[in-house]
Amino acid sequence: MSDEHGDHGSHQQDHRQDEDYFEPAGWEERYADAATSMWSGRPNPQLVTEVSGLQPGTALDLGCGEGGDVVWLAQQGWQVTGADFSANGLARAARHAEEAGVAERTSWWQVDARTFAADGRTFDLVTTHFLHPPDGGMVDVTRRLADAVAPGGHLLVVGHSPAAHHTQLDGAKQRAMWLAEDLLPALPESFDVLVVEQRPRTVTRNDRTFEIDDSTLLARRRA
Repeated sequence: MSDEHGDHGSHQQDHRQDEDYFEPAGWEERYADAATSMWSGRPNPQLVTEVSGLQPGTALDLGCGEGGDVVWLAQQGWQVTGADFSANGLARAARHAEEAGVAERTSWWQVDARTFAADGRTFDLVTTHFLHPPDGGMVDVTRRLADAVAPGGHLLVVGHSPAAHHTQLDGAKQRAMWLAEDLLPALPESFDVLVVEQRPRTVTRNDRTFEIDDSTLLARRRA
């Protein structure tokens, strides 16, 4: 959902102490008010790293924000469903897909990750980046996402770790962050874990360069 080049679509990167930070209404307002794109539009680096070698098929990006990852996946040949709880965010994402010439490879789904249900729909790739529901809710979200992975398909979940450079955030935002290993209990026995690590990455913000960890979980559902 987000990247450190502009954080396209993170529901955690805005550092304001808004009461509606975790709710759709707050993000509807943010996407409605911003004069320009909130995020960079570039794909998240762990998505590029882990997916570039996969055979394109169908994909779901939950928490897609303005659609940077959706557009990139479509450009690689995937048929992508971008999902988010913000209608305004999805409208922006659809515009970006149109501008990139990949609208025919994309579809859109307004849904809250906390109540997401696959309901029999499956995808060859299910991914989410920097989605951080409150109060440690990412384990439940990951369990819901696993249900949407087709046999032989992959699940890629990437997020912010509760590291030192996030100490300026309030308690609720700190509690929403997680380590990759925290999500392992959410995986059914039918999944093989391929990557579970805190992956270092160098970023620059406000003319300051430092290293952060991307909590990265990649698993494959056995065929």
